[in-house]
Amino acid sequence: MKDTATCVLLTGLFASAALNEALAAGQLDIYGSVGLYAGSIQRSGESRLSRDIFGGGLQTSFIGLKGQQAVGTDLTVLFALESFFRPDLGEMGRNDDDPFFSRNAWVGLEGAFGRVSYGRQTNPTYAVMSQLSPFGSSVVFSPLAVQSFVLPYGRNILGDSVWDNVIKYATPNLQGFQGSLLYGRDDDSDGRGYSNRGAHATYRSGRFMGAVSLQRVEGTRKTTLAEPQLAWLAGATYDFGPLKLHGSTVHTRIDGGASSQLYDAGVSVPVSAPGRLLLETAHSRIDLTNASNIRRSTTSFGYGHQLSKRTDVYAIHTHDQKSRASAGRSYSVGIRYQF
Repeated sequence: MKDTATCVLLTGLFASAALNEALAAGQLDIYGSVGLYAGSIQRSGESRLSRDIFGGGLQTSFIGLKGQQAVGTDLTVLFALESFFRPDLGEMGRNDDDPFFSRNAWVGLEGAFGRVSYGRQTNPTYAVMSQLSPFGSSVVFSPLAVQSFVLPYGRNILGDSVWDNVIKYATPNLQGFQGSLLYGRDDDSDGRGYSNRGAHATYRSGRFMGAVSLQRVEGTRKTTLAEPQLAWLAGATYDFGPLKLHGSTVHTRIDGGASSQLYDAGVSVPVSAPGRLLLETAHSRIDLTNASNIRRSTTSFGYGHQLSKRTDVYAIHTHDQKSRASAGRSYSVGIRYQF
C-alpha cells in the first residue's frame, strides 16, 4: 500500500509539472479506454463456468498521459505514460504483478529520420493484431490474440505483450511502408542478462494492409528462458466495402524444444451504419518434444454496435476446443468507452 501511494503521489506531482509545461505549449493529452463485460467464460478442458462481471473485453482498460514539445525546426521530444487498470475491481494493472505504468512508459525523439524511443513499450507483434483481427487485439475474444499470448489458450508466443528496457527505432511513413526495430535487455535476480529483439513492418495502400513481424525472446522481468524462442507473424486485410477480410499466420520455434503453427481467418460485415457482424477462427498446433502434440481451434462470433464516436456495445460467443479435452463455450455482452 505504501509503494502504491508513493507511485500515485509521484505520478500526480509529475503530471502537475507536465501539465503546467504542456499547457504553455498546448501539447498534452489524457486518453484511455474503460470497458466492462458480463457473461460466462469457459475454455476447453475446464469443467466449470466463470460467471461474473469482468474488466476489459474488446480492449484492456487503460489510462494514459502523453505530450510533446518541439525543440528545434525538425525535432520533437515525446513521452507516454500509460497504466492498465481493472474497472471491475478498481485496481491498477492487468494483475497484481503488473508495474504501475504497465502499458507504456517511454520518452523519445522524433524528426524526419523517424522516431527513437526508450523505456517500457508495447510489443509491435501484439500491437499489429489489433488490425489483423476483427476483434482487435482483445485478450478475451480475439482467437488470434488469445492463442498467441494468453496462457489458458496455449500462449504460442512466449513473453509479454509489453517489453521492458526497450530501445526502439521506427521509420517515418515511406509511401505506405512503416518499419521498426526493437532491442530490450535486462538482468534477472541472479544477475544473468537476457535480451529481446524484434523487427516489424506494415504496408498500407488503399484498402489493403499487410504486416510482417519477427522477434527473438530470451526472457521477461520474471523469467529467463532456458532457450530463446523465435516467432514470426505475417498477415493482411482487405476492405471490399460490403465486407472486410482478415488473415494471418504465426509460427514459433525453440531450438531443441517446442514449435507451433497458427492460422487465423476472419471477416467483418457491416449490417447497418452503426452495426457489424464479426467472425474469426484460429487453428493452432503445438509440437512438443516429450509429449503428444496439441491441436486447438478457437472461434468467436459476435455483433458490435457503435452508440457514438466513443462508445460501443457488443455481444460475443466463443467456442474453444483443444485435443483430448471437452469443449469450452463462452457468452458475453459488454460496453466500451474510449476517451
